[in-house]
Amino acid sequence: MKKLVLLVVVGSLLLATAGCQTPKPAETATPTTAPTAAAEKFRIGVIYDFSGPFAAGGSTAAATGTEIAIEMVNEQGGILGKYPVEAIVADAQSDADVAVNEAERLLNAEKVDALVGIYSSAHAVPIAAKVDQQKAFIWLGVPSSTAVLKDKHYRYVFRCLPHSDQFGELSPQFLSEFSQEKLGIAPEDLKVAIIYEDGPYGTGVAAGNERGVEKYGLQLVLKEGYSSSAPDLSALITKLRRAQPDVILHTGYNPDITLFLRQAREQGLTFKALIGHGAGYAQPEFVEKFKSDIEYFLNVDTPAAQLFDPSVLAPGLGDLTQEYLKRYEEKTGVKDPPNQASSGFNFTWLFLTQVVPMALEKYGDWSPDSLRQAAMDLDIPDGGTISGFGVKFYPPEHEMSGQNMRAFPVLTQYRDGKAVVVYPTQISAVEPVLPLPAGHPYAAE
Repeated sequence: MKKLVLLVVVGSLLLATAGCQTPKPAETATPTTAPTAAAEKFRIGVIYDFSGPFAAGGSTAAATGTEIAIEMVNEQGGILGKYPVEAIVADAQSDADVAVNEAERLLNAEKVDALVGIYSSAHAVPIAAKVDQQKAFIWLGVPSSTAVLKDKHYRYVFRCLPHSDQFGELSPQFLSEFSQEKLGIAPEDLKVAIIYEDGPYGTGVAAGNERGVEKYGLQLVLKEGYSSSAPDLSALITKLRRAQPDVILHTGYNPDITLFLRQAREQGLTFKALIGHGAGYAQPEFVEKFKSDIEYFLNVDTPAAQLFDPSVLAPGLGDLTQEYLKRYEEKTGVKDPPNQASSGFNFTWLFLTQVVPMALEKYGDWSPDSLRQAAMDLDIPDGGTISGFGVKFYPPEHEMSGQNMRAFPVLTQYRDGKAVVVYPTQISAVEPVLPLPAGHPYAAE
């Protein structure tokens, strides 16, 4: 696995990135104190999985997005054009214990000013607790489990992306609207199965699925969790064959999704539709591995930046997206990055071009308390980021303190190997195709 290399520009040379301008921070009073810890540079600890199963499941893509954002900020002279960003990178190795140890090392030994990144929700849950207890600051990237933040009332933990409850509830909502029209089945007669990896991420999405199924009056015929490291899922597939669901709602990572689909085909499992929920269902490797077998599969996720029409975004964001896409292709050879890459770029860019500058200009330094106050002051309307949504965080007294209240997922469908937005209808590119057409390897008769 290619190691992430983050460039640090030390000096005052200001290089303009073509078509990309750093958003201006809020106009505030002149800072009264110097930046804390290091006056010359802003040091961040970057944690992702560069080895183990999560690496190819989206973590490396997110890390590359983060890398690009840091490079672009440094090419413009750093924070406010004068404080270069130094990134100290850690490999969580797809292991929660390693992730926690690396987070502690970055904070206590490396003395970084803030942590960014994290891919797995199973890693984010313990790290968030330790960071907040220490009154350090973390800007979370990809982990979407609601359990990371719900009822924790953290003050120093922030997440820009939608959470798993939102993922889980969107798919039943979609089915309630299209079941009769597309499948010829009244919503109350639609049989739905929920299967999921039993970590914080899968469990959170499945709970949202179940609430949505109940809310919209669908029939739940099976709900079953399993370990993402399970060597055999044939027993689960047998239960699905007995339950005969019309639609399967699945949440998992690359290895277990691969195992499930291969064994499902071997055992003759069929269905009218399958809806994934991010993670493994969003990866280019997934598409390359299964090719036409996953044509017309659906997936709930944070949208990749290239799926948006620039005209619906704030001025300049179309150019910013194109610059990010160009650099990603130069680094990886991939023309259409997965949504994790867009998320990695987007949340890092916002942190370095809006939150840290605001902390300096409005609160005088980049201490954890100043970063926290600046994050709470952030108020970006919908359409104000390359991911389409705006940014405004719930306050500490809210049950989802630190969560971006304006974040939302979308539902995409694979068409000719590419994901296209099919829901919500107001931002969809095309209508969904339901059921799986005759001849599809998983199509029910």
